[in-house]
Amino acid sequence: MTRYLRTAAGIAVVIVLLFPLYWMVNASFQPAGSLLKPAPDWVPVNGTLDGYRSALSTQGGHLLASLAVAAGTVVVSLAIAMPAAYALAQLRVRGVQAFVFALLIVQMVPGPVMANSLYTLFSEFSLIDSYLGLVLADSTATIPFAVLVLRAFMLSIPRELSEAARVDGAGYWRVFSSIIVPVSRNAMVTAGLFSFLFAWADFLFAVTLTTGRAIEPITVGIYRFIGNQSADWNAVLATAVLASIPAAVLLVIAQRYVVAGVTGGALKD
Repeated sequence: MTRYLRTAAGIAVVIVLLFPLYWMVNASFQPAGSLLKPAPDWVPVNGTLDGYRSALSTQGGHLLASLAVAAGTVVVSLAIAMPAAYALAQLRVRGVQAFVFALLIVQMVPGPVMANSLYTLFSEFSLIDSYLGLVLADSTATIPFAVLVLRAFMLSIPRELSEAARVDGAGYWRVFSSIIVPVSRNAMVTAGLFSFLFAWADFLFAVTLTTGRAIEPITVGIYRFIGNQSADWNAVLATAVLASIPAAVLLVIAQRYVVAGVTGGALKD
């Protein structure tokens, strides 16, 4: 009996957690204005694709901007975090613990403080309203996290591997590219995926470092959409559904690598 009660409680918790997702999809198919009724429909009986047509016609550019910024953030984050994690985990570098502690402290800096300081700096270098500016801003948050994840994984790689290669005459870069990178595949996917998700969902940097004249990521696009067309909620939620698809697809594809990367089982592959 206790087993059935635990199962029922688990199902109830899952239903509560998934209800916002269901309501977002349901509302995206509702006719315009139907959500403002005193008793909104629980299923889209008279469903329509008008919300998706409106979302694609007005938010397509924002989706592409988010995709470019998120992909750029992944590239920059891994390009910097991988060598840094290798040095902190495999090489005998002084002050490793102090550097790791500094990375943890950076994670605690409030987002508005980071965004405000970056706005002042980027204004000096004309990086406002630019893809490069948003990529660099998002990378300031994702690189410390990626270094910590990759370093924790690389600590499990036996140093004998790299030391044997060094004895055979391989340089540090050859050891890094030929041994460390292939072995760290799962951790790279994990760090890259979380970097992508952070940049894709970022609103604070996006709204602070853009003015709407050149580019705006999808998070800011939805924000403006609500402000300009607050009655057209089916289009707003259709945009949210479209914005969720890339992240959901990536999570499904990378699920196996993420689990292996988090648990540190790459050496057993």
